[in-house]
Amino acid sequence: MCGIAGFVGRGGIEDLQRMNAALAHRGPDDDGTWVDASNRVFLGHRRLSILDIGGGHQPMWTQDGQLGVIFNGEIYNHLELREELVALGCVFQSDHSDTEVLLHGYRCWGPDFTNRLNGMWAFVLYDRRNGRLFCSRDRFGKKPFFYTLRNGTFLFASELSAILEHPAAAASVSRRSLKKYFAYGYIPAPNTLYEGIHKLPGGHSLRFDVASQRIEIHKYWDFVIEPFESVPANAEQEWGERLVELLSAAVKRRLMGDVPLGFFLSGGVDSSSVVALAARHIDRSLIHTFSIGFEEASFDESRYSAEMAQHLGTHHHLDVLSLEKAAALLPDVASKLDEPMGDASLLPTYLLCKHTRAQVTVALGGDGADELFAGYDPFRALRAAELYGRFVPRPLHTAVKLLMSRLPVSHANMSLEFRIKRTLRGLGHPPRLWCPVWMGPLDPREIAELFAEPVDVEDLYSEAIEQWDACRQSNLVDKVLQFYTKLYLQDDILVKVDRASMMHSLEARAPYLDSDLVDFVRRIPHQFKYRNGETKYLLKKALEPVLPHAVLYRAKKGFGIPTGSWLKQGLL
Repeated sequence: MCGIAGFVGRGGIEDLQRMNAALAHRGPDDDGTWVDASNRVFLGHRRLSILDIGGGHQPMWTQDGQLGVIFNGEIYNHLELREELVALGCVFQSDHSDTEVLLHGYRCWGPDFTNRLNGMWAFVLYDRRNGRLFCSRDRFGKKPFFYTLRNGTFLFASELSAILEHPAAAASVSRRSLKKYFAYGYIPAPNTLYEGIHKLPGGHSLRFDVASQRIEIHKYWDFVIEPFESVPANAEQEWGERLVELLSAAVKRRLMGDVPLGFFLSGGVDSSSVVALAARHIDRSLIHTFSIGFEEASFDESRYSAEMAQHLGTHHHLDVLSLEKAAALLPDVASKLDEPMGDASLLPTYLLCKHTRAQVTVALGGDGADELFAGYDPFRALRAAELYGRFVPRPLHTAVKLLMSRLPVSHANMSLEFRIKRTLRGLGHPPRLWCPVWMGPLDPREIAELFAEPVDVEDLYSEAIEQWDACRQSNLVDKVLQFYTKLYLQDDILVKVDRASMMHSLEARAPYLDSDLVDFVRRIPHQFKYRNGETKYLLKKALEPVLPHAVLYRAKKGFGIPTGSWLKQGLL
């Protein structure tokens, strides 16, 4: 795991060095810079050494010096790809570096070689012969990539702060992006907080021609829900076994590395399944698990993680997030975040990563399962919401909403009062806006009031509307899955985990986002993901031989913190 930065155009080596230094937390083990003075191309890299520690220095070049790369991420199928490339005549210089696979893969297979990669990445390849940069971001955007073209200078980096170290960059806040932040609780790609600076969306590549300064964006992959045309008679068994097989393979791939490795463990289905399946591939006595507890009982899952660790026989490590720790952490987190984030679970994630990094350099977690398998509470509200919208006229809805607004506020985790008010807030809008309005910090009326100007709802939620319309299925479950997988996962969950982990130079891996597994899951019909009030139905069924029944069917708690209670008491 690393940080990358660079530019083409005006500036000098001192600018590149400042950009690189801003990413030191992402790569504390090594740094490298390279300059093509004649073409004004500057490449920088900060390295967190995970694989082939002695042979993975970057920028890395082919033997003829015509193709170079700076790379942030891991390619989990690099050994299989290396075998294919060697058979094609490629000569590797490194012992087992996954970075070198990118160089030979691009040369042999062209830009479409990204479709062969199974992993997480953001990289920039410099093709000196053709005078272009080829940039790519992994399918779900697990690794960040920011870029801008300003006054003849093309800038890129793993974080906004690095781009802003270059004198050509300008930090002018985008009013449109700020509105979207209050609408979603995060800033969706390709928007960023600043005018003219963009995020390359997940599943996209970018080509920059050095001579003409032309930028071309290409979508090489998309998450498409495309259910199997036929359902076998024993679908639960057949698909369930295949699911466990693919998840186990995904976990095994992510055990690679030359540094100590551990696991996030909340005690819920997702993280517990990753640890349990890892125990099929490595000795249980070597497994270290990490979790965070809370002093507020309704938020605390530490008992469940401890029970699961005992059941699996792991070495378990627990830390507790108190109010005092939260208050002490806030300034440090805020100063390194680059963009605002309305997800309060950033704080416990930050502490979890700090706690984990004290022992290991790599950690596996359960991110992606809720989005892929319909694991969130709003799925339970869809049927009732549909009936409500059909039979409750607008004047009556307004009256009901007013009545429910008088319910006393509860600061317990996912309280009934919170869920009722949020559900009603969304039902004042058409179905395609239910999820963003349910999930967002403010609704359109509140945003208009905050900015003291009318709000264009279509533009405010343009990303959510685009995903709703892009879903080829007509049922509500699949359309909501599309929202969670394409927006919430990429621009909230994965951003949170990337920033929190890399602030501590910890690499976080997500087996549920394995490309083989995702390709299978996207074809499972929605009835096997959410059924009769049961979220993650098929996943839980498939894991019954793997995990205790109590773990699989315990109510989901989530990873929130009691900020409402702390604020009410004047403690924050």
